[in-house]
Amino acid sequence: MVDIEFYDRKREIDEIVGILNTRPDLINFIYGPINSGKSTLMIEIIKSLPKDFVTFCIDLREKFVASYEDFIKVLFEVHRKRVTDYTKFIVKALESLHLSGIPIPKDLLAEMLRERETENVFAYIIEVFERIRDKGKIPVLILDELQVIGDLKIDELLIYRLFNLFVSLTKKRHLAHVFAITSDSVFIEKVYEEAMLHGRCRYILVDDFDYNTTKGFLKKYEFSDDQIELIWQYLGGKPVYLVEAVRIKSMGKDLRSFCDEMLKIRLGQLFDAILPLENVDRNRYERILVYLRKFEESEYVEYRYITDEIGFLIKNNVLFADPVKRIVKPQSRLDLLAIRKFLKEVG
Repeated sequence: MVDIEFYDRKREIDEIVGILNTRPDLINFIYGPINSGKSTLMIEIIKSLPKDFVTFCIDLREKFVASYEDFIKVLFEVHRKRVTDYTKFIVKALESLHLSGIPIPKDLLAEMLRERETENVFAYIIEVFERIRDKGKIPVLILDELQVIGDLKIDELLIYRLFNLFVSLTKKRHLAHVFAITSDSVFIEKVYEEAMLHGRCRYILVDDFDYNTTKGFLKKYEFSDDQIELIWQYLGGKPVYLVEAVRIKSMGKDLRSFCDEMLKIRLGQLFDAILPLENVDRNRYERILVYLRKFEESEYVEYRYITDEIGFLIKNNVLFADPVKRIVKPQSRLDLLAIRKFLKEVG
């Protein structure tokens, strides 16, 4: 079995570590195309942090989140013992430096769920983080795939209340570093346009590898120059595809057949996503085709706002919108090739 190591994210690591070494002041959005290595990057950084930090890494993909109660349960790491002195409990529970949720006694969580008072939930989180600070440590809250709760409501959209908590933890109290990870371009665009977050957040792009980084990665696994060119032309610098290419090569399989198969699969997915619209909503179908034709000669397109056709293609993981650069591009080199082949076949 080939041991594939984490590779060359020095620029992103330096930026994030630099943030961690300053006073918490802004919400940090880690964004980028799907499978570009955002979560892997944060995991690597967490592993290397000194004991001055206590991290809470909450992955909203790992559990089904369909209600307010689901979200609250995901936030916390439940301790089943009944507790009367919450301050002592918090201090004891924080002996670990890396947690998958915020420690809470089972009885207190049950009470919060009965009352459905978000303010009480957030007040408890602030108290936990204050106890961490009192111990001379710095809390780091990481929420992966934050867009999962974008439509959840409790009196109002839960996401707005959560952002208010983030602003309190960072800009107001300077109490904790907050990182929100997402690949959902529509969600990023919505957040970027929200006036309530202007001046209160920063955006850190974790993109696919460029050509030189891709070449350096593949060279480590003894790919020839011809093989590197083949992989780049088909798959670009998408880390998850490069890892799969290394696996295929290690098994002695043909790389060109692998690339052709990947393109065939992605093309089929485009047909499945777009062609049904031809009979259901002909006008929308035509607008999507017109927009896709922009990529026949270009690798990215500038935009002013997310139109219906852009939103459709983003939701189907065909395109990625960067709200900072104000560009739309295919999710990967493979998607670009599939788009061009799709347009040729539909005429």
